Amino acid sequence: MRNIRLFLLAGAFGLLIFHLCKGFIDLKPVHYHVNVREDDRKIQKTTESNSHVFTWPRCQKNESAANIKDFRSLPSHIKDFLYYRHCRHFPMLLDVPDKCGGADNSADVFLLLVIKSSPVNYDRREVLRKTWAKERMENGVWIRRLFISGTMDSGHEKERLNKLLKLEQREHNDILQWDFNDSFFNLTLKQILFLEWMEGNCPKARFLLNGDDDVFANTGNMVQYLQSLKDNDKSKHLFTGYVLRNTGPIRWSGSKYFIPVQVQESDLYPPYCGGGGFLLSGHTALVIFNMSKSITILPIDDAYLGMCLAKAGLSATSHMGVKIGGLHIPSNNLDRYDPCFYKDVLLVHRFLPAQMYFMWQAIHDPSLKCVFEHKTI
Repeated sequence: MRNIRLFLLAGAFGLLIFHLCKGFIDLKPVHYHVNVREDDRKIQKTTESNSHVFTWPRCQKNESAANIKDFRSLPSHIKDFLYYRHCRHFPMLLDVPDKCGGADNSADVFLLLVIKSSPVNYDRREVLRKTWAKERMENGVWIRRLFISGTMDSGHEKERLNKLLKLEQREHNDILQWDFNDSFFNLTLKQILFLEWMEGNCPKARFLLNGDDDVFANTGNMVQYLQSLKDNDKSKHLFTGYVLRNTGPIRWSGSKYFIPVQVQESDLYPPYCGGGGFLLSGHTALVIFNMSKSITILPIDDAYLGMCLAKAGLSATSHMGVKIGGLHIPSNNLDRYDPCFYKDVLLVHRFLPAQMYFMWQAIHDPSLKCVFEHKTI
């Protein structure tokens, strides 16, 4: 009897081993093909307020870009741009998914300030938080603030700058940061990454100010102007600022704005608003994002946004209160920083942090008296 039990146990054990081995033998090899254009896998998480948090794998270098005609003759920063031009998603280092109160409640944000800022520009961010970019209720509506940034340098210096942004985030909760090189040629990438974030986390915001961290913006005047529009519920097209027309790529290799034909063949840009600062509706922001999905990235971000508008059959409009090239002062004998020149404008480029702080305080001084009025809103 004992021998029979041992025989049955041995048989059962043998069958178990056979099925396990068969399972391993029947497994087919899995071949992972990573498209050099981009690995589009993403992990999406939803927060309690229906905001979205995305994590992305690192994008791969497109080695075939080296086959472009005369590639070797191009400057190194343009080579890098071409190697990674296809990349539209990067790991997110700092996020504020509930900045707008969640996607469903984001209509409560009347004006979202989207400020392009490099990690090293701490002094600019601190001044803006105390002046025109201060989050507040203005004339009965909410103004919210976000700085959008990448990473700079490498090694210990990169770590230090990332820690700096983390410290700021802990105190202010106002930074979106992705792990890409924060450079002039990646400004368009920064715009696209923000618009993707907005679609998931702040899709109902009524209006946006998109600008640099060295502009002086009279955000109170902006709210008044936007509230004066016939349809100010964000559902209509708006894209206004300082419009540039009949411009094209700079072909001189010594220029910061040099764009060779290997990057863009066309010699003409559609009309666009200068990137120092412009206002747009939430509707237009999402239209631009949808158009960008089918337009190859161009390094000049403001011209690229103009291309997205043109593809959608929309256009930019000029606003006399946006002074991208600075203010024209009628006489050299006048103080070019007299607050009376600035109290009625929407935006002026460019200001140093100390000038920014002084001007914001000056235009809000109750004792300020001006002998002239120059209404622009």
